[in-house]
Amino acid sequence: MGLLPASCQPELCEEQGGQPRFHFQSLQLEREMCLASNCALARVNLSLRPRLEDGKASLAIKYQELQEIREACWDKQQRLEAYLENWSPQSALGQLQAKLDASEAESERAVELLGLPEDRPCLLLDVGCGSGLSGDYISDEGHYWIGMDISPAMLDVAVEREVEGDLLLADVGHGIPFRPGVFDGCISISAVQWLCNADKKSHSPPKRLYRFFSTLYTALARGSRAVLQLYPENSEQLELITAQAMRAGFTGGMVVDYPNSTKAKKFFLCLFVGTSGTLPKGLGTECADGEEIHQANFTNERMRFRNAKGKSVKKSRDWILEKKERRRRQGKEVRADTKYTGRKRRPRF
Repeated sequence: MGLLPASCQPELCEEQGGQPRFHFQSLQLEREMCLASNCALARVNLSLRPRLEDGKASLAIKYQELQEIREACWDKQQRLEAYLENWSPQSALGQLQAKLDASEAESERAVELLGLPEDRPCLLLDVGCGSGLSGDYISDEGHYWIGMDISPAMLDVAVEREVEGDLLLADVGHGIPFRPGVFDGCISISAVQWLCNADKKSHSPPKRLYRFFSTLYTALARGSRAVLQLYPENSEQLELITAQAMRAGFTGGMVVDYPNSTKAKKFFLCLFVGTSGTLPKGLGTECADGEEIHQANFTNERMRFRNAKGKSVKKSRDWILEKKERRRRQGKEVRADTKYTGRKRRPRF
């Protein structure tokens, strides 16, 4: 680059202290330094561009993974909340109460199918009695009972509940260890189907079922019934149970309540000892025109203190007095009756 003519040089200088100062060469040098710096920065930026592109792609992948983790955590949180809601103390109590009501309804239906006489108390056998829920209903009906179960823990619960019946720890697959003709009837709630399982190598389901039914037939009085409520896994299991019962000498058959319902459907094996009787009809199958009833029946009668069978309503004053009187006849210590017996108390805070 050439120098400017001499005529232009005075215009590019400043007078300071009588000494001229030229900026042209310093400006050129500064410009060249800036250009060199910009060029170096441009080269560095170009060299960093692939790394930046790779970083952007990696960040996009990480963001997608975080989105999936967030959705998975949200789904787990929703399931956890639903689980906690289902197993909260209130819902757990509600489910427990529903199971207790269902067990009581099954026991009531089984005792109803026995067709027991109403003028005298009977001695019944409860196979698979568990904690004695079915026995409570039998006691409420004014009958006596003996319960058998294979679980010591369940029998301990029955003892803690102070059930009115006698308890026996035994495996029904080994037979019923009682004298011939001692029982007026037998019920079982969801227990017989377990005899179809072989828990040990020595267990043979057909032999255990035949041993149970043959000894049960001997222990029941002639003309009595056995009602066994069960949950068969398949038709083969149901056929096995029925065949062994008939082989032991029983007559009768299967009573199915609400056969067209998936939740309310119940199987009751109704067996007769000696003379064969008329097999009861299942609930939800009778109608005037031969069709299933799909509507409820209403009545203007008000059953306040007594149910349809003339029994006292559970937890009422009459029910409590009758239960205390039964315990007195059994020789148990019972508190004296007062005007406060059966009276509802206010809740405590």
